Amino acid sequence: MSDPNQHRRADIRSYLIGYGCALILTVAAFAAVRWPSFGAATTLGIVLALGLVQMIVHFRFFLHITLARSARDDLRLILFSTLIIVLMVSGTLVILMNLRARMM
Repeated sequence: MSDPNQHRRADIRSYLIGYGCALILTVAAFAAVRWPSFGAATTLGIVLALGLVQMIVHFRFFLHITLARSARDDLRLILFSTLIIVLMVSGTLVILMNLRARMM
């Protein structure tokens, strides 16, 4: 049997690594906006890329979702939820842009 304290230490270490990565990514995004050394479009791309990496960090270190067989159902649920949200937001934007075009 494995030691419960060892498992707890591994979990705490995982949370600390995730917290450190999330903190670094957040500071990097704020720094890219605060001290822009690129154009506006490039800075936006950097911030979006850092946000995507931060989502992956949160999934891995905080939600413990990996590509292992035991976590694939959770991953499918998250991907399906993301699909539904994207469909709802894009449909709302289409309706709003259509209404805006009719008002002009």
